[in-house]
Amino acid sequence: MNINTILFDLDGTLIDTNELIIQSFLHTLEKYYPNQYKREDVLAFIGPPLYDTFVAMDKERVQEMIDTYRAFNHEKHDELVKEYETVYETVETLHEKGFKLGIVTTKVRSTVLMGLKLTKLDRFFDCIVALDDVERAKPDPEPIFKALSILQSSPQETIMVGDNYHDILAGKNAGTKTAGVAWTIKGREYLEQYKPDFMLEKMSDLLEIVGVK
Repeated sequence: MNINTILFDLDGTLIDTNELIIQSFLHTLEKYYPNQYKREDVLAFIGPPLYDTFVAMDKERVQEMIDTYRAFNHEKHDELVKEYETVYETVETLHEKGFKLGIVTTKVRSTVLMGLKLTKLDRFFDCIVALDDVERAKPDPEPIFKALSILQSSPQETIMVGDNYHDILAGKNAGTKTAGVAWTIKGREYLEQYKPDFMLEKMSDLLEIVGVK
């Protein structure tokens, strides 16, 4: 397998934003739907664009809810975001070895940059494709094709790494290899049903897959 390009989802894959996302949803939903949502209820909302989640609840107030969510999310960002083990060292090694690295995320660019800066990963990525860069989010292949175009790579030489079903499906739809991460908050079994080509126990497992000794 000749891989020279690696695309990563951000939240739940490179950086642990789970607590931040859960609290941002609970804060927002408590404001609009008091006492209706518990922690376990919002797990299903992790991953898809905010618009998709909120439009199903209230078409009239979608933007208001998104704004409430983002304000809280940005305010609490640096306090609640953590790193996953071996991520920094792995990404640094891949960068040093000359792999083309990109981020493909359903987050807006401003929030993506906050997370990368906080974890000091920002210097390693040659491209970021955020929600505001595309018409259609993952699992549509558009964001992956956009990243491949920027990086001048083909799907055949690319692997998409993510923690959620839409990362794996986007990779399959675009014709790349796919890797799921076993630390996904949704649980390893959940992700395995989408049949990623690889399952990473920790990020450094990626090195062997792409042939870095």
